[in-house]
Amino acid sequence: MSLGYFSYPLPANEPVLQYAPGSTERAALKKTLAELKKKPIEIPMYIGGKAVKTGKKVEIRPPHELSHTLGYFHAGEEKHVHQAIDAALKAKDAWAAMSWENRAHIFLKAADLMATKYRFHMNGTTMLGQSKNAFQAEIDSACELIDFLRFNVHFLSEIYKQQPISSPGMHNRMEWRPLEGFVLAVTPFNFTAIGGNLPTSAAMCGNVVVWKPANTQIYSAQMTMRILKEAGLPDGVINLIYVDGPTIGKVCFSHRDFAGVHFTGSTGVFNNMWKVIGENVAKYRSYPRIVGETGGKDFVVAHKSANVDAVVTALARGAFEFQGQKCSAASRAYIPSNIADEVKTKLVAAIKSMKMGTVEDFTNFVNAVIDEKAFNSITRYIDNAKKDKKASILVGGNYSKKEGYFIEPTVIETRDPKYVTMCEEIFGPVLTLHVYDAEKFEETLALVDSTSPYALTGAILSQDREAVELATNKLRNAAGNFYINDKPTGAVVGQQPFGGARGSGTNDKAGSMINLYRWLSARTIKETYNPPVDYRYAFLGEA
Repeated sequence: MSLGYFSYPLPANEPVLQYAPGSTERAALKKTLAELKKKPIEIPMYIGGKAVKTGKKVEIRPPHELSHTLGYFHAGEEKHVHQAIDAALKAKDAWAAMSWENRAHIFLKAADLMATKYRFHMNGTTMLGQSKNAFQAEIDSACELIDFLRFNVHFLSEIYKQQPISSPGMHNRMEWRPLEGFVLAVTPFNFTAIGGNLPTSAAMCGNVVVWKPANTQIYSAQMTMRILKEAGLPDGVINLIYVDGPTIGKVCFSHRDFAGVHFTGSTGVFNNMWKVIGENVAKYRSYPRIVGETGGKDFVVAHKSANVDAVVTALARGAFEFQGQKCSAASRAYIPSNIADEVKTKLVAAIKSMKMGTVEDFTNFVNAVIDEKAFNSITRYIDNAKKDKKASILVGGNYSKKEGYFIEPTVIETRDPKYVTMCEEIFGPVLTLHVYDAEKFEETLALVDSTSPYALTGAILSQDREAVELATNKLRNAAGNFYINDKPTGAVVGQQPFGGARGSGTNDKAGSMINLYRWLSARTIKETYNPPVDYRYAFLGEA
């Protein structure tokens, strides 16, 4: 029985710790990193609340220290997908019936645990498993995930308040139901926060979830799952399994109770998901929700009035933080001829000052790329650019996988604005720069808009307000997140809802109310107090 309308006001964003020399958080994080490396751990799947070990153990090694073993995860197979779905559906009725305040408080408690007791474990597992430096881990696995949980509780409470009007003699109300069936969450390696948000946003709305993280994110994903369990998440609401993508798709996309997919990953994989779901649509109880954030070929355009140092900083941070492994990372830059030489000189100097190495040395700005497959793909672009007359390497271009998957931050300059590295997603520390005629700004904007199939993020740097307005209008559909005089990365929950269109996804804006609507199914209820007892209307009467 409802005993009151409980309030969940708009929260403040979680403060970002700086990990400066001599700070208590720096000492605590270093201690946690040492503890995590002491003893390899065994990581089970979690199905129906039970830890499932298959005996098929797969090693987890830091991308920056291949000689060290962090632990092992127990790989699953097709039967475990069926088990996860069964466990989810078994938990569904009780979870959907739980009062909103009790559902909400599970996720608020999880956020509090992440902000306090487990903050350094969240960051430490992300640093070691995904090769993120301390600051990149802090803004991801601590702050952004905490924000997702707290803000989504607020957003959902606001949705529940949205009710229709009523006329005299009746009352109308809106129920915001969970979807009928289970939701599949498929999460990427690059953000622990995405790994936590995709399953929890759907679960918060009363849905049950099968969660498949990337193998290269399992080390931090299991930490998120352990915290959710400690916070009181009922068994079976979220089921964490480690099964390959084709097997997950085969089982989930042919199941009658498949209700939706929450996905972040490659455009190709998402396109195939959509195709298979479409082919199977007659099998489903209802039309599934398909939500995806996919690739990007994100741009920075500088106007002839731009501040050179601001451009250099936007490129250095936007392209090379977390080794460029952000779907929002600056990957192509358009620099006007009047400032090009100065921008290039200062950018090369900035990149040469960046240290690269292990995450445990906090002076390293750059760490390793995620795995050998990524390493080989990225370095192939670099090698081809070295041999191509249309391109030249301004800085970087060296790499080694002797101790870890290290690739120097690399800037390619090309005279061809449609050169391959200006068009294709590389997902690594490679920025391609094109110098354009400073008097052809508007023509360059048309080029930016037409070069890539993606439309995730982009930035304009200018001190000329008319140029800013022109770029904002001409590039309206080229980026779902558009930045003025800033780098194209770093979206904050509640401040810059994140998502793109075109080949970059469904633009359902994680970090906002928009995303949560996708995991709800509305039911309108009308109650009439004194129902009519005769079919005849007044107009039928004789004059």
